[in-house]
Order: sequence, then C-alpha cells, then structure tokens
Amino acid sequence: MAEFYRKKKKICQMCAGKDVNYKDADIIKKYVSADKGKILPRRVTGACAKHQRYIANEVKKARFMAILPFVK
Repeated sequence: MAEFYRKKKKICQMCAGKDVNYKDADIIKKYVSADKGKILPRRVTGACAKHQRYIANEVKKARFMAILPFVK
C-alpha cells in the first residue's frame, strides 16, 4: 500500500530575508544550471514571481560583467 504525503511548500529565500547580488558569484550559481548555464525556473528555485524576475536580472548583470559565463 502506497502512502501519500504532502510535499512541503518551498519558501522564497528572498522573502525570508536573504539577499542576491550580481557581484556574489557563489550565490548566483545556485540559480543557474550547471550543464548549460540556463537560469533555473521558479519551480526549481522556489522563488516567488517577483523575486524570480529579480534573480533573472541579477544573473544577466553578472553575465554582462563577466562574473558568470553565458554558456558552459
């Protein structure tokens, strides 16, 4: 008999108080896929819509400033 459980809802890390800055490459790498360098979707990152847009802009700034590569 299979037991079903409710999956815990992800909390937006930025709403909880953590900050994302394009200058901090270690934090931004969490929001970019390792194999192709794409920005991860909301369902993976757990960010709300407002902060997902903010994350996307920060990743784009980091790429432009050559902190992150455009592709791997």
